[in-house]
Amino acid sequence: MTIPRRRLLWRAVSCTAAGVLLGACAAARPRDRSAPATSQPGQPRRTDDHGASVRQSPTTATRAGKPARVVEIGHAPRSAPRVALTFHGAGDPSTAEALLRVAEHVKAPLTVLAVGTWLSQNPTMADRIRRGGHELGNHTLHHLPMRTLDQSQAYDEISGCAAVLRRLTGSAGTWFRASGTQHTTPLIRTAAARAGYRVCLSYDVDTLDYLDPGPAAVVRNGVDSAKPGSILSLHMGHPGTVQALPALVAGLRAQGLQPVTVTELLR
Repeated sequence: MTIPRRRLLWRAVSCTAAGVLLGACAAARPRDRSAPATSQPGQPRRTDDHGASVRQSPTTATRAGKPARVVEIGHAPRSAPRVALTFHGAGDPSTAEALLRVAEHVKAPLTVLAVGTWLSQNPTMADRIRRGGHELGNHTLHHLPMRTLDQSQAYDEISGCAAVLRRLTGSAGTWFRASGTQHTTPLIRTAAARAGYRVCLSYDVDTLDYLDPGPAAVVRNGVDSAKPGSILSLHMGHPGTVQALPALVAGLRAQGLQPVTVTELLR
């Protein structure tokens, strides 16, 4: 598939139901390091004409009788000095609330990819996230290791979280991130397309905050690796991440990189 110019691509992928890993997400699983960093057979990675990282599915899913192709995006074009802070949405809701307050204080909008069961258990968080100027997306229903699931199970995980999002917000959100893996497979992308998503959101900067390395390490991991267009992976349920956020945002801005939502990053 030839990747069209950036504006056409972003319009195409953002026009369906309502992001980087996927998450290396620590809650309910071991270190999320199972995915290889390089492309595997059947999972070609390309960059578009503007330098965005796009992994294309060699298969198509059918939606409303029409073929739909889903892509994985690991970062935006490198031409604009912006980055996106994407968060695994789970953990202690009081820690999540503290993180949102800090983000709003430093004027850094976040993209939260929420676990469906977490939202069901904490339904007010959906409105709280959106009310703060952040965006909300899908990080599966139960946060299972998606590379181990069959097609039916993968679809149930994605569509189940989408149903929670629709019930709480009226929209399934634009962005889907697979759980338990940084990079998707054709099977996962096909399930995502079937559930109504055109983009699987990966990332190119892993802060490793889910390992609780301390705020200084989180800041260093993020700032040292970030480039224009980067998508950073972070987690809401870790106090060290809350402590690190002001310095992380300041460090990014010192490099001329402005945090924005994924929607704004890919606009």
